[in-house]
Parts: sequence; structure tokens; C-alpha cells
Amino acid sequence: MMTKEALTALILEKKAALSLTWEAIAAGMSLSPVFAVSACLGMNSLKEEPAQKLVTLLDLPAEAKTILMACPTKVWDKAIPTDPLIYRFYEVIGVYGPTIKSLIHEKFGDGIMSAIDFSMHIDKEENPAGDRVVVTMNGKFLPYKSW
Repeated sequence: MMTKEALTALILEKKAALSLTWEAIAAGMSLSPVFAVSACLGMNSLKEEPAQKLVTLLDLPAEAKTILMACPTKVWDKAIPTDPLIYRFYEVIGVYGPTIKSLIHEKFGDGIMSAIDFSMHIDKEENPAGDRVVVTMNGKFLPYKSW
């Protein structure tokens, strides 16, 4: 049986061979690009309809649908990332994490932002001084319960 890791590699291979963008793949699945890419990279599971759409779009083996629908094990390398783009997000959280936490607690109280009831959008803002990356994260606030 194919693993999620092997399926991810196959998806990336098919994406390149078909010269598809993530935006096109997401549109073909009727999903947001962020969620579609996350599922294709094995970090989220898909419901039956978008899984079937992806299998058809990329001409994946039939077993891929079941693998895409399986609950993922959300495990990643715990080392400090060395990829420059990913490292910058690590750096942002390292520098601004306590600030974000403090402001969230001040506005909402003691709790966390959900990464389950969550959406994210990545946009490009054209700017004469250099194009800007706009990342919008939107997570439900989950207060800690008092017993």
C-alpha cells in the first residue's frame, strides 16, 4: 500500500508533469489553495468529493483517494528550519510570538487560537518599493475553562 509520503511525492511529480499551479489544483478540488496544498502535502485529510476530484485531476491511482481521506499524523521536523522562507516564519514567531500572545490575551482573555477552526490566505500586494507577501490567519478563539 502507498504511504502518505509516497503519495505526496507522486502529487508533486504529477503537478510538475502537468504544469499545474497550486491555485489550479485547488480550484479543481473546489478548495482554498492553502487547505488544498496542506492536504496534498499530507498535513490534512480530504473529504470524499475533493479527494476524488484530485485523483481525477492528477490521474492518481485509485488507492490515492483512501490515503487522501485518512487522518494524518501531523509530525514535522523539530529542528530549526534551514529553508530561508520557512525560517523567516520561525523567526517571526520567535520575535513576535510573546507580543501576539500578550495582545490576544488582552483582547480575548486566557486561551488559544485554534489551528483546527482556522483559515489562512496568502496574497500578493504589489508595491513600488517591492511586492509584499500578505499572510492572513483567522482562528477561532478557544478560552481555557475554569473548573
